[in-house]
Amino acid sequence: QVQLVESGGGLVQPGGSLRLSCAASRFTLNNYAIGWFRQAPGKEREGVACFSIGGKSTYYSDSVKGRFTISRDNAKSTVDLQMNSLKPEDTAVYYCAAEFRGSSSLDPSDFASWGQGTQVTVSS
Repeated sequence: QVQLVESGGGLVQPGGSLRLSCAASRFTLNNYAIGWFRQAPGKEREGVACFSIGGKSTYYSDSVKGRFTISRDNAKSTVDLQMNSLKPEDTAVYYCAAEFRGSSSLDPSDFASWGQGTQVTVSS
């Protein structure tokens, strides 16, 4: 069974940076599309960044493009999200998700396996 565990969330001031990490276990990372999603209070879950299957391509939402970077370490089975120039509107619970042989997608409904999430709060 796919297991995903997020870490690295916290409180940061506007303009600051955070690095989230997703530890993947019990599956082969290269066989999955994997991405980061977020859900703010009262809002629907939305895609932030993702890798295509095998990690050949990356995709970002317009709201984070140029500020966030997704990366992966296949040897460690981790997928990280470096978040720079954070804004209050980035405040949300951030989730890591994976889909076996999935397509490159930022649509949460395309992903079946989810972590428990980590809270990111951007506030002064």
